[in-house]
Amino acid sequence: MQRKVSITETVLRDGQQSLMATRMKLSDILPIVEVMNKAGYHSLECWGGATFDSCIRFLNEDPWKRLRIIKEKAPDVPLQMLLRGQNLVGYRHYADDIVDLFVKNAVENGIDIFRIFDALNDTRNITSALKAVKKYGAHAQLAICYTISEVHTVDYFTNLAKELFELGADSICIKDMSGILTPSVATQLIGEIKKVVAIPIAVHTHSTSGISQMTYLAAVEAGADIIDCAISPFAEGTSQPATESLSIILRELGFNVDLDVKALKQIASHFKVIRDKYLESGGLDALMMFVDPETLLYQVPGGMLSNLLAQLKESGAENKFEEVLLEIAKVREDLGYPPLVTPMSQMVGTQAVFNVLTNERYKVVPSEVKDYLLGKYGKSPIDISASFRKTIVEDSEVVSGRPADYLKP
Repeated sequence: MQRKVSITETVLRDGQQSLMATRMKLSDILPIVEVMNKAGYHSLECWGGATFDSCIRFLNEDPWKRLRIIKEKAPDVPLQMLLRGQNLVGYRHYADDIVDLFVKNAVENGIDIFRIFDALNDTRNITSALKAVKKYGAHAQLAICYTISEVHTVDYFTNLAKELFELGADSICIKDMSGILTPSVATQLIGEIKKVVAIPIAVHTHSTSGISQMTYLAAVEAGADIIDCAISPFAEGTSQPATESLSIILRELGFNVDLDVKALKQIASHFKVIRDKYLESGGLDALMMFVDPETLLYQVPGGMLSNLLAQLKESGAENKFEEVLLEIAKVREDLGYPPLVTPMSQMVGTQAVFNVLTNERYKVVPSEVKDYLLGKYGKSPIDISASFRKTIVEDSEVVSGRPADYLKP
């Protein structure tokens, strides 16, 4: 019997977030949602991440209404969101009662699958969200933020997967924000995780470095059950591999991929028009469509790249892009090698931009970076140098408990 491989479609969230900083409007999406509903996807990732922020800040849309309308037009396919653990869809920790109420409303408005992660892989920061998702009857997919450092080994991630499984995950996602998970490591890591967990494994990567298709093939052959793809007009570059291409390849190799080819063609035709519109208006920067193998060195996620470029354009400093990428690696080392995922990616990226634009390292330090150094976001993967910490926050008290325990309801 053919082994089934399911595909999550990301064009409504991470595909457009990675390529055009989450500026796709509801009117761009609505005409095709009914077709997407019947295409055979495992799920539609359509909410969470930066969509909530972007709807309010840039699109003048109600994110809750957006979700309800998508659910109305796609009642059959599970809708999926990315939830930043205790940060929800924001950039700081919220109290446990807010987490509970947010999850309750997300379920009531249409979310079926919650992909929950913590930027530091600190499991203390996902327990409240997990508890709430279980309480309101949705699917809890707990995510491992994949990164590379002296501490982030296969054993580290395997032990983390086992811990997530024991916490009560319904499925586990290996979340490779930067496209740096190589085929060799994917084979090894999924093989080891499969030995210690008995739930589906999803793999999420980006095409930024040019290795994503090979990584997905290795992951599926090693036993991965679900992969994230984007319909071709919003695929590749800093986004995910193309849905159509992966479905064809995997079918040819004997896997059962239950996607409707005619529906995929219709979906691609729709989004090609949308892509061309944003390319012409400048909302989609062609720079984001290309592969950059140096990502394997920089380890910068797709969404972070498009945001950094936008940030530098506002300052008239696009020519500093390469310099900022190099500085990101140095800042990350200073901060104890946090995975570059929201909110850590924004914090590290913004700090790197300040370091480069002011021409002096840590002359300007955002309050969020100071809070991180004070333990208010959780435990750093590697201990931060006490002398470095002191230069930024002096002798302020560093908290060691679960950050949300210090927040009033």
